[in-house]
Amino acid sequence: MFWLILFILLIALSLGGFIYLVTRVHRFSFIKKLAEKHKALSWIISVIPLIALLAISTLAINIWSAIVIFLHLVFFWLAFDIIASHFRRTYKSKQKLNIEGALAILFTFVYLLSGWKFAHTVYRTDYAIQSSKELGQDHLKIVGFADSHLGITLDGEQFAAEMQKIQAEEPDIVLLAGDFVDDDSCRADMETACKALGELKTKYGVYYVDGNHDKGYFESSRDFTYDEVIAKLEENNVVVLRDESILVDDKFYVVGRKDKSDESRMPVADLTKDIDDSKFTIIMDHQPNDYKNESETCADLVFSGHTHGGHIWPAGFIGLMTGANDAVYGAEEGNGTAFIVTSGISGWAIPFKTGTKSEYVVMDIHNKQQDQ
Repeated sequence: MFWLILFILLIALSLGGFIYLVTRVHRFSFIKKLAEKHKALSWIISVIPLIALLAISTLAINIWSAIVIFLHLVFFWLAFDIIASHFRRTYKSKQKLNIEGALAILFTFVYLLSGWKFAHTVYRTDYAIQSSKELGQDHLKIVGFADSHLGITLDGEQFAAEMQKIQAEEPDIVLLAGDFVDDDSCRADMETACKALGELKTKYGVYYVDGNHDKGYFESSRDFTYDEVIAKLEENNVVVLRDESILVDDKFYVVGRKDKSDESRMPVADLTKDIDDSKFTIIMDHQPNDYKNESETCADLVFSGHTHGGHIWPAGFIGLMTGANDAVYGAEEGNGTAFIVTSGISGWAIPFKTGTKSEYVVMDIHNKQQDQ
């Protein structure tokens, strides 16, 4: 129901915004001059660039991106309108040129261009975690990422290039926390990406849990199935964990949860009840939505994705306010458990990130006693 209401609100805002922008475009001097003799034509010309913007961005990217671009233009134009109106009232000046309109268009372009860069450039983010538990070595270097959503900002070859960056980190272990593929990813990209994961050289391997998009909401639109994704991952020596735990080299545990959208998912307390709590325990959970229960287990680190770090500002706050997510981005601690949410190595549907950036994370686990 919430998402239906949000969708209806989005449509209503888009329609209202379209009418508003038509009236703003009509303020440009050459259109106002045309309106003196051809009023109807002037309004038609005011509509054309907005329809062209929606059509071109839909064809070039997708409908969701078109809506995002359009709503940003509405918001910034309104903001510049308010500023210009205040300025004119203060200095008792009249509008001669539609400067606010030109600035709104320019600002929207620059803002979304930077969002494109933050979505398509994968950054490195570091976290240091201290534990009182024995690790079986001086420190454990974990590289984690999530939400590759193959086909949005990363195709198979681009994903493979990012895996080379991860290989350069010389990780002990690599964690992939779901949404590896998307609803419209293609088989070629999926297979290339699986091969790249299989070529990673680590001490303890590569581990994967599924996300809400991996099964595919519209699986008929893909040329492969979820089962084929799992088979191809396992063929490339990726350890797939679906409500399972594994003791790695008798040193630490990796616990992989099914995605929250899976009704057969086990409670985390049942999943961890037989774990030796003297050993360091990592939980991989695609959606950061079960912090309370996870903090009551023996877990030392919970690694999640799903939120894309907010993706398009201020979308992240909606997830927090509605309780859809316990966190949107970054690290926090609760009851001795470190929780880390990554913004993802890519994003869903929209190739812009205005509230965050694309990333992989490097988590260095140190033993407190050995550091002293």
